Amino acid sequence: MFYKVKVRDHIRVPPNKFGLDLKKAITEEVKEKYGGYISKELGLVIDVSKLDKVEDGIIIPGDGASYYKAVFDLITYEPEMQEVVAGKIKDVADFGAFFSMGPIEGMIHISQTMNDFVSFSKDKALQGKDTNRSLKIGDKCHARVIAVSYKDVANPKIGLTMRQNGLGKEEWVDEDINKKAKTPKKTESKK
Repeated sequence: MFYKVKVRDHIRVPPNKFGLDLKKAITEEVKEKYGGYISKELGLVIDVSKLDKVEDGIIIPGDGASYYKAVFDLITYEPEMQEVVAGKIKDVADFGAFFSMGPIEGMIHISQTMNDFVSFSKDKALQGKDTNRSLKIGDKCHARVIAVSYKDVANPKIGLTMRQNGLGKEEWVDEDINKKAKTPKKTESKK
């Protein structure tokens, strides 16, 4: 899920940026400091949305840079449990598929790719035995977040599944909807 987060921080502006407009210099430094930053509290920082407030700066002896207390908005992405995400298959391995969902990647274990016995083929695709469905690099899919781990903060792990109704490759979802529409409904007979 994407969020807009208000942050208050002291921002260091180095002497080589003293000639720039103050707001521009601080925005550049905030982008440099927070761009790609990952934490359990914020998730993944995508960009600086807006610089709200800048207070008077101070210069610390021996440093030469000025420090400003600033308030700014960040756009962040934090995967949430049970969230349905759209994305593309970035890579396929014998143990599953890597799923690109915008700013971050997740992993779909081979057992979570489809409701079928799945095997890995030589052409880097996952193939269902009974359904004959295949999953390959570049396929557009929908998946559900089933695990999020920040054990290694620099590289969070996101586990996904596509085994539930309405998930999986876009063509699979359309096929399932069409099958359901064609299935006759059972009616009760009165005797």
